[in-house]
Amino acid sequence: MTRGYDSITKILEGVRGRLILSLLACLLFLATPFILVAGESSSSKKPLEKSFPSSEKCKRCHLRVFEEWEASAQSRSIVTAPFRVTLEQFLASSNEKDQAMCFRCHAPHILEYGDLLPRFIKEVQSKDPQMDGVGCPQCHLIQDVDMTSHPPMPTFQLGTTIFGGYDKAVQNLAHQSQKLDLYRESRFCVTCHDSLPETAQVAKGMPGWLGPWEKTKAESSGKPCQSCHMPEAIDESANGEKVRKVANHSFPGRFGKVRAEAVTLDFTTAVKGETSQVNVSINSLVPHNLPLPHPGWSRVVVDLSIFGKNLKKVYNEQRFYERVFGNGKGKETVFDFEAKKVLKDTLLKPEEMRVEEFTFPTPKDAPSMDVVVTLTYAPIHGPQDFLVKVEQEAALGQKDKAFQSVQIAQKKINVPLKK
Repeated sequence: MTRGYDSITKILEGVRGRLILSLLACLLFLATPFILVAGESSSSKKPLEKSFPSSEKCKRCHLRVFEEWEASAQSRSIVTAPFRVTLEQFLASSNEKDQAMCFRCHAPHILEYGDLLPRFIKEVQSKDPQMDGVGCPQCHLIQDVDMTSHPPMPTFQLGTTIFGGYDKAVQNLAHQSQKLDLYRESRFCVTCHDSLPETAQVAKGMPGWLGPWEKTKAESSGKPCQSCHMPEAIDESANGEKVRKVANHSFPGRFGKVRAEAVTLDFTTAVKGETSQVNVSINSLVPHNLPLPHPGWSRVVVDLSIFGKNLKKVYNEQRFYERVFGNGKGKETVFDFEAKKVLKDTLLKPEEMRVEEFTFPTPKDAPSMDVVVTLTYAPIHGPQDFLVKVEQEAALGQKDKAFQSVQIAQKKINVPLKK
């Protein structure tokens, strides 16, 4: 009887041991997806094309939105010649473990598919990438944003739910829809417009791109980034849907009407004998630095031109609003990933009013002078070899948008000189 009891006890202990081992194995299996570092491995995920399908697929039902996005800078985030040349420069100088840095914003799904970095690089180098950099799923699969990281870190939820800023979505067979307030908040945008991700190469403590946007009048009055860069209109969201308020997806900024509303420009003139003076007042109406100092060649030009007799230009002066970076040797660089310090910062700060004073010789033998003040986004600039490479890489060469200035505002008046 005792031997029979002992046998049963041993059997039960064996069963209990196996149950414990099975339970531990299940727990480990369930925990695995949550302890993986973002972008570390995609072996347990769907193929990239399934998780982040091409925006062309969204076009089937969202033609209006697709056409707006297709005309935007976001759709060209990994296509432009300046990006290809800059990426090449970065890859040549960075540690292998940091080489995904540029894609963190230019193709943010790298955060989920970090082991596919070589493919991302080849897509850019092909000059005709078959994947989107910043397309529909790269934005509309973001479920949350961690504002404690630098820059803020998005959290993707890969599945069949598409997130957005509107409720009462029409039921469909393509995907589920869920409204999130996040999509109407500036913190959604700053995941890619805040600063460079910290790497071994990027200097720590560098100022961010936006400036103190959280403290601006616009932000405190409930006007987030989307109010200017995704203005609302009455239209359909999906093909054939009842029209309603929808957000514009062309993301106007440097290119688009919104730039004309970025500043107010005015000036006064004073003729003082042989010299004259022009005081230019520039009031930034935007809740961020103008321009954003990324890429590192971004700058706004204040141009004063004076025309004398027969409309001949007799004086010209330019001033730049920019952030000038210094590399490890203290030399200027337009590549902010090389920056170790800021050599000069003349950016227009959020909602800043600035006065520029110009003094110049009064035009001689002229009954009047024309004073013209123009504010423009400057074309790309930098080392000559860099500019040559960009021109060679650009399909339109010097006619590429990167080489074109874009007018923001202009004012001109005629000032009498002789009574």
